[in-house]
Amino acid sequence: MSGNFQYSFEDIAVVSIEACDAPIVVTSDEIDVLLAPFYERVGAEPGLLHNLAGITERRQWPADVSFIEASVFAGEKALAASGVDPSRIGFVTNTSVCRDRLEPSSSVTVHDRLGLSSNCINYDVSNACLGFLNAMHMAGTLIETGQIDYALIVDGEGTREIQQNTIDRLLDPQTTIDDLFSNFASLTLGSGSAAMVLGRHSENPGSHRVVRGEFRAATQHHDLCVGSLESMRTDTKALLEAGTQLGRIAWDEADKDNWGEMDRYILHQVSRVHTAAMVETLGIDASRVPLTFPIFGNIGPAAVPFTLAHEADSLSDGDRLLCVGIGSGLNAALLELAW
Repeated sequence: MSGNFQYSFEDIAVVSIEACDAPIVVTSDEIDVLLAPFYERVGAEPGLLHNLAGITERRQWPADVSFIEASVFAGEKALAASGVDPSRIGFVTNTSVCRDRLEPSSSVTVHDRLGLSSNCINYDVSNACLGFLNAMHMAGTLIETGQIDYALIVDGEGTREIQQNTIDRLLDPQTTIDDLFSNFASLTLGSGSAAMVLGRHSENPGSHRVVRGEFRAATQHHDLCVGSLESMRTDTKALLEAGTQLGRIAWDEADKDNWGEMDRYILHQVSRVHTAAMVETLGIDASRVPLTFPIFGNIGPAAVPFTLAHEADSLSDGDRLLCVGIGSGLNAALLELAW
C-alpha cells in the first residue's frame, strides 16, 4: 500500500501565474568581499557560493518593502492577469516563510490591500518550502467541492535581514569553518514574490489544468534544517541525502512511468548540487528543468511558482509539467499541470 497521499482534480486550473523580481541585485562576489576577513582568518577560499552552489547573484527588496508588500505586489499582478473581479475571490492565503509578525496572519493584510470581499476566507498556509504547493491543493479542494469559485495564493520572501545577520555572525572572531557550512544555506537565499489565481477549467478559457498530486512525509528529519529571520542552521550533507531519498520514495510510489516524459519539470530551486542530485535521482532530462537559482537564489516556497511564472511564456498548449518540491521537515510534493 502506498505511503503517499494522492489526490486528483476534475476541473481545477491555473487562471494566472505571476512573479515579481526584487530589484536590488546582490552578487556572490559582493558577499565574498564582505566575508574576506573571515576567509582569511579560517584559511578558506572565496567562491563557494558561485563554484559549489552555482549562485552568481540573488535579489533583495528595498529596506522599506515588507514581506507582505512583496506578496501584495504579486497578488495585484495575478489578479490583473486573470481578469477575475476581486469580489469573486473566495479564498486568499499567504504561504511565505518570511513573516513580519506572529499575529495576525499575513493574509489579512493582503486581503485588505487587495480590496477582497468580506466573504473571502483568509488565512496563512505555512510548510517551509512546500507552502505554495500545499495551498494549491487546499484551494483546489475548496473550488472542486463548490465552496468557492476562485482562490488567490500569494508568497513574498526577503533575505536582507537573515543574510546580514549571517555575515555579521561569521565575522565574529570566535567563528570557525564549521560555522560557514552550517550557515551556508542562508547565503544562498533569494528575494522575490509570486502569486496564482485558481478557478474552474471549464469556466476559464485558456486556463491550465491542475491534474493531480502526491505528498509524502519523512518527519524524522525535522531537525536537519531549522531557520528563522535571525539564522538558518542546516546539516547540508544530511539534508541533501534525506531529501533526495524522500523524493525517490515519493517518485517510486507514484506513477513514475507516466511522469517520466514531462515537457517541463519545475523543481524547487536550491542550488546546483541539489538540482543535479534531484535530476539524477528521478532520472529525468536535465534539459527540461528550467533554472532560476543561478541569478535569483533559493526563494523558498515562492521558488516553484516563481520559476513557473518565468517559464510560462515558453510553454505551449498541451505541454505537461511536473512541479517537484522538498521542504524542510521533511516533506515532498509532486504536482502535475497540463498547459
